[in-house]
Amino acid sequence: SAIYELSCEAYKHLGKTSNYYWIDPDGSGALGPLKVYCNMTEDKVWTTVYHDLQMQTSVGGNSPEKLSALQLNYSATMDQISAITSSAEYCEQFISYSCKMSRLLNTPEGNPYTWWVGKANEKHYYWGGSGPGIQKCACGIERNCTDPKYYCNCDADYKQWRKDSGMLSYKEHLPVSQVVVGDLDRPGSEAKVSVGPVRCQGDRNYWNAASFVTSSSYLHFSTFQGETSADISFYFKTSASDGVFLENLGNTDFIKLELKSATEVSFSFDVGNGPVEIVVRSPNPLNDDQWHRVNAERNVKQASLQVDQLPLEVRKAPTEGHTRLELYSQLYVGAAGGQRGFLGCIRSLRMNGVTLDLEERAKVTPGVKPGCSGHCTSYGMYCANGGKCVEKYNGYSCDCSRTAYDGPFCIKDVGAFFEEGMWLRYNFHSPGTSVKDLVSRTLLTSADPEITAPDLSLNKEELSFSFSTTKSPCVLLYISSYTPDFMAVLVNPNGNLQIRYNLGGTKEPYNIDIDHRNMANGQPHTVNVTRNGRDIVLQLDHYPPTSYSLPATSDIQFNSPKALFLGKVIEIGKIDQDIYKYNTPGFTGCLSRVQFNQIAPLKAALRPTNASSHVHIQGELVESNCGASPLTIPPMSAATDPWHLDSASADFPYNGQAIGDGVNRNSAIIGGVIAVVIFTILCTLVFLIRYMFRHKGTYHTNEAKGAESAESADAAIMNNDPNFTETIDESKKEWLI
Repeated sequence: SAIYELSCEAYKHLGKTSNYYWIDPDGSGALGPLKVYCNMTEDKVWTTVYHDLQMQTSVGGNSPEKLSALQLNYSATMDQISAITSSAEYCEQFISYSCKMSRLLNTPEGNPYTWWVGKANEKHYYWGGSGPGIQKCACGIERNCTDPKYYCNCDADYKQWRKDSGMLSYKEHLPVSQVVVGDLDRPGSEAKVSVGPVRCQGDRNYWNAASFVTSSSYLHFSTFQGETSADISFYFKTSASDGVFLENLGNTDFIKLELKSATEVSFSFDVGNGPVEIVVRSPNPLNDDQWHRVNAERNVKQASLQVDQLPLEVRKAPTEGHTRLELYSQLYVGAAGGQRGFLGCIRSLRMNGVTLDLEERAKVTPGVKPGCSGHCTSYGMYCANGGKCVEKYNGYSCDCSRTAYDGPFCIKDVGAFFEEGMWLRYNFHSPGTSVKDLVSRTLLTSADPEITAPDLSLNKEELSFSFSTTKSPCVLLYISSYTPDFMAVLVNPNGNLQIRYNLGGTKEPYNIDIDHRNMANGQPHTVNVTRNGRDIVLQLDHYPPTSYSLPATSDIQFNSPKALFLGKVIEIGKIDQDIYKYNTPGFTGCLSRVQFNQIAPLKAALRPTNASSHVHIQGELVESNCGASPLTIPPMSAATDPWHLDSASADFPYNGQAIGDGVNRNSAIIGGVIAVVIFTILCTLVFLIRYMFRHKGTYHTNEAKGAESAESADAAIMNNDPNFTETIDESKKEWLI
């Protein structure tokens, strides 16, 4: 059974992030697993396969040879790469030719000087940015070549460096396995060749699905050729308790997979020794309208069946007797021979490494629909931070519009760097709408029916954001209203955080002070404030949440909210004295993933949405991931890619985990050793100092050091939290060690 997933798309739907993974494009077929880089940052996944040719490889310089051939060796076989390109929706490979007196294609009629060799050892005479059958470069198609008489910049044959480059995107011809350079035999002729990795996007097989609407509907395909070995895998989703997945018959031989009951999947066959049946029983119902994966294999030695991650059921073949499975009828997917067929969805059906095109066949078959709905029931949990799962014909996507986050799973926080004196205002109602409309639309979540729009006030609110700064005092965030009510998050002159509520009914605003913790230490801090009536819960960083309560006399309505300010408060009318003092020179530092109820003001400012009209900015807002962002690993360059170091000794990890880089392990060990040495020295010093002081008879308390120790405790927490690893810049790393 497969230990590796079939594609990057499959890893993405296990909730994995961008990294190197082993994939096995044909299951247990002959191809074997290969290592690729999966980039999950966009809606569609990119799969990248690298080769060993350095960028800007020099060729020529007066070589007597007429032709110079550059060979590309990939981290995978040509068959493995073909399996990826054939199932992809789109593939591309960058190619570039830099030349000095070295012509590339020269004339559309004549034989080209340079060509590249692609899949199946075919020669190709078109260049990047152009297409098959057109002997031109990109500039020849865009009509902007150095010399308009020619169709490539290099064909002008100049003595200065020129370049022709672009993407090769006819995937049937990829990958580039060789580049043959011809025009190098004259004095002064030089050329440099660059070829990028093969990048493919999308996976047509993973989502290829059909919905069986009636229990008599089926799809038929040509006879399954599985005489000595059969490897069948697919996903199914149903609310019915039984039905036949697929069946193929011979005279007496047959092979069949079915859902026998809500908890049983059966794989049965007969090769002439009498029928054999293997059943996997699931502790939980399989008709729960979630995707389940089935993998059935049979060869001359044994047969096996696996469902999801349940234990594999294996049956050894008899030592004597028949071994060949001889089938004649068509392969039926769904109802066959009057049996009760499968109701629901079958997806990504692979028979001996080939994905059957269920979608195409379903388009012309009554009772069967192409595609499937309901992916969110299985994958919706990957949409994080309040992102909503949206059904798509082939898969799903996460809608992050009502969150302060971005990216395919709503986990990339949107942040910005504020320079001194900069501020942002978000007006809760845009010009031309009544306050009533606005409050009912944006501030009140649809989940709160008890709040009606005419109140124009909030009984509850939720605020969360992260920040980092080294300057205090400052105003981080302020929410104004059309009444004296306000809410503010401040950093006081000592660097401590203060939450200030003024809802009326009290002489002074109600303050929550977090003393003994310096928040202006340049580290990212997360603030989460939730108020429901009188009760306020504050969570700071990774400390336990603490509860507070507004004074008994305080009003619990936040009346007529008007605007939210970040960095500085510029508001007409009377303003709180402290806030007025803290307002100059203003906040300097980073704010990110700011969210107040359903509103994400920073995201509205940085991403054009229909809420952007509510935003006013003073100064230049620069997007930055200076907040606490999850660690993302950029794709490795060819030079640092472990494939290029020792692909022969690369060992296979288990269960398709991401592959870490060997370099990190060594540096981690060295770092550990250094840390131990420093720690030992410090311990010795502390021991000596205490020893000296004890003999002097003096006694010191550590009371005054409270603030410092808290600061380093923060730092310690951040060091342990993966979310903070990327954000600590080099200058502070030394201090953290």
